[in-house]
This record gives sequence, structure tokens and C-alpha cells, in this order.
Amino acid sequence: VQLQASGGGLVQPGGSLRLACIASGFTLDALPVGWFRQAPGKEREGLSCISSGEGTTSYTDSVKGRFTISRDTAKNTLYLQMNNLKPEDTAVYYCAADTLVIPSHCSTKYYEYDYWGQGTQVTVSS
Repeated sequence: VQLQASGGGLVQPGGSLRLACIASGFTLDALPVGWFRQAPGKEREGLSCISSGEGTTSYTDSVKGRFTISRDTAKNTLYLQMNNLKPEDTAVYYCAADTLVIPSHCSTKYYEYDYWGQGTQVTVSS
């Protein structure tokens, strides 16, 4: 299982970015997958996840209404559309896969995930 995240960069407050995570070694709809971030000096934070199968989604309150998780099974790629970005969204963003499959369920608890991508830096600053 491998995950490769990309799409980070520098954006002004109120701007948008779309992160992508290419998965290999498994099909995206076979495992729960999620997006996480870690700012300097802070604990890794779960943002959003999508379950295996039908793709039930979940969001943490801090990004609900601003971020959207999606997947393209043809490209085996996970996305995170981030809108109305704020300076406090500055962090390294990671995608991850969980090997525990529960129908229509995913978790935003980072310690439940087994496979991690390398991270992509998002900086929100004017």
C-alpha cells in the first residue's frame, strides 16, 4: 500500500486549494481513507474521511462546510477540496488508509490509520 499526496502550496486567506492523493497497492473503495494535518508543535488532526464501499463521509467541525472529500476510483485518487482557507489551516496535510473495514464507517482518529502518505505543505498567508 502506498499513498502519495500533492497539491499543497501558498494561498491567500479566503483562497482555495485541491489536494490529491494517489493510491497504489489497493483500490480506493476497498479501504477507509482520510485526510489529516499537522501544524508545528501540534498533534496530528483528523479532518475528513470516506468509508469503503458506498463512500460515507465524515468531517471534523473545524472544516465542515469548507472542505470536501471525494474519490475518483477510475484514477484511484483521493481528493480534498479546500475553500475559504484561513491562516490556521496552515499545516502539513497527509492522506492515510485504514485497514479496518466497517461498512459505511470511517474514522478521523489518526491513530487508527495504518498507511500514510508523505505529506504536502499548505500555507495560508497574505
